Parts: sequence; C-alpha cells; structure tokens
Amino acid sequence: MNHDIDIKKTRINCFRQSKVPGEFMLQMRVPGAVIDAKYLKVVMEIAEKWGNGTFHLGTRQTLNAPGIKYENIPAVNAYIKDYIHDVDQEMCGCDMEADETGYPTIGARNVMACIGNSHCIKGNCNSTELARKIEKLVFPSHYHIKVAVAGCPNDCVKANFNDFGIMGIYKMDYNYDRCIGCGACVDACEHHATGVLSLNKDNKVDKDTCCCVGCAECVLACPTSAWTRNPKKLYRVTLGGRTGKQNPRAGKLFLNWVTEDVLLGMFANWQKFSAWALDYKPEYLHGGHLIDRAGYKTFVKHIFEGVEFNPEAKMADDIYWAENEQRANIHVMPLSKHKTAGPQE
Repeated sequence: MNHDIDIKKTRINCFRQSKVPGEFMLQMRVPGAVIDAKYLKVVMEIAEKWGNGTFHLGTRQTLNAPGIKYENIPAVNAYIKDYIHDVDQEMCGCDMEADETGYPTIGARNVMACIGNSHCIKGNCNSTELARKIEKLVFPSHYHIKVAVAGCPNDCVKANFNDFGIMGIYKMDYNYDRCIGCGACVDACEHHATGVLSLNKDNKVDKDTCCCVGCAECVLACPTSAWTRNPKKLYRVTLGGRTGKQNPRAGKLFLNWVTEDVLLGMFANWQKFSAWALDYKPEYLHGGHLIDRAGYKTFVKHIFEGVEFNPEAKMADDIYWAENEQRANIHVMPLSKHKTAGPQE
C-alpha cells in the first residue's frame, strides 16, 4: 500500500521510520529505566498484534516495537494511552494529558539511569527516582535534550556522552578514633579511584581533598566504618557530551558537589532557555549544539536564573571542549551560515 506520509510528524509521535516502506518502530519511554514488570505485556501485545513479533531494547532504555504498519499507528496510539498515563503522568508527574494520539513529542529524549543505590552496592543515589523528577521538568517538550543519571562516578550509564550527565557523589566523613590503620581504604582508592589517600607516620589516613571524586570506595573498603558518607546527597554534572557522525565529544566537568535542588532548578529552566536561544521556534537541534550556539557564559546565565547554590557547590568558570571532528574545519564556513542564539532582529 502506498502512503503519502509526513515522516517528521510520525517521528515526533515517537515512531521511527524503517527501511521497509510504510513500516515504523514505536519507542515507549521508560524514565529512569525502571517500570513494573506488568508493562512488558504492553510491548509484547504491540509486537505480536501490530509489529513484526520482535522487541528491541532501545539504546536510550526505551521499549521498542519494530514492524508497525503506518495504517496501524492510530490503533497503537490508542492502545498505549494507559501506559503513557501510568508512566509519565502518574509515575513522573508530567504536565500532560494522555489521549489516543500517543506521545505528543520526541524532543526531550528518555531520561536514562543505571540501577543506582536501589540495588548496586556502589550506588550513591537513587538514580531512577532522580531521573523521574527530571522527566517531569523536560517532558513533554519539542526541545531536544539528552540526560542520563549515574549512581556513582563509575558512570555505567555513560552519562558523560549526554547533554547533561549526572553522577551521585558524597563528601566522606573520617572518624580518626575508629581507624585502625589497615590501609584498606588506601588500596581501594588507588585501585578503583584517584589515589588520594595515604597512611601517615601515625598510621592514620591523610587525604588530598582536591582530587576526591566522591565515589565512596573508601567507605566500602573500611572494616571499622571509620569512613562514612556524609548525610548530604551531592552530585557531579558533565555538560555537552554527544555522539554523532560530524563532531562527537565527551562531556566536560560542569558542576561538582551540587545538591538535588540545584539540579532540578537548572532543568526547570531548560525549556525557557531553549525557547529563547531558538527565537521561540523549536527545531531539531541537539541540546549540546544549542549550548554551543548560545555560548557557555550565556547558557549559564539563563540556566541558573533563580537557582540558589549550596555552599559546597562548584561550577566551571568556562569550558573548552575538544571535539573529534570527522571532517576538518567543520566549523569554518561562510559568515552567512553562522548560527546565532536568541531573538533575531
């Protein structure tokens, strides 16, 4: 069957075009990467009734059903109404109304997360819980942003390659009297972290605080609980990471030792910043490219409007990304092709 298909409109509806004409793949959001197992029946039903019988775990932790015929998209959208309601409205609190038209946008990508401290012994934060809070602030939105939350600086979820990469960290408290000088924490820090611990002449531990990454390997290794996590939950954020064919790059350290309130205040400003930078005309532009267009200093001014930093917080004064340019001089172009941010004259 031949169709006159608006591919862009279909993509915004979270259906990806296939190599097979007239076939699409649905991408169902799973903010924070954890849902009740009962929802697997939803994607199974879609795959078997409307798809090609297979199921794909998306690289952004979405539940994907390929092989859906274009003419069946309305039926699929009607079927996932309850799923969208349960997951994005009820679980995440997104400001939207689920109906039989399916997802309203694909702009803000599924917020990824590792399993975090709900399971992993090295996890410093509940990454799923935080991802759902961020989902509420960035979705639904036509403005493109990729976010991932890692429970610790090991970054199993590869947050470093997202527009915003968040890692759970802690300041560590050291109890001098409980320390027996066994050196277990020193060895753990040397082999698993940044080697900032050493035994001094009194057989106690010295710490180079400037290079501590807040991973808590010392806490896990200590047999006497001389090292403990300070109760205050903190986070590290990398900025501007991305994959891609033209200029992929790793994110750079942006924020360190910030609280959840700082994070959520920042994400609450994302849509407003994006609208300003794009002159209130949404277009398909990755978050990292949008930050580049505005410039780091301008981005910081907008993204932290009204945000109050905690006393421990640190922020990069400037960021100098090293891009892996696949084509030489990719940013050297005629002046007429330069992109600018903000409302145009």
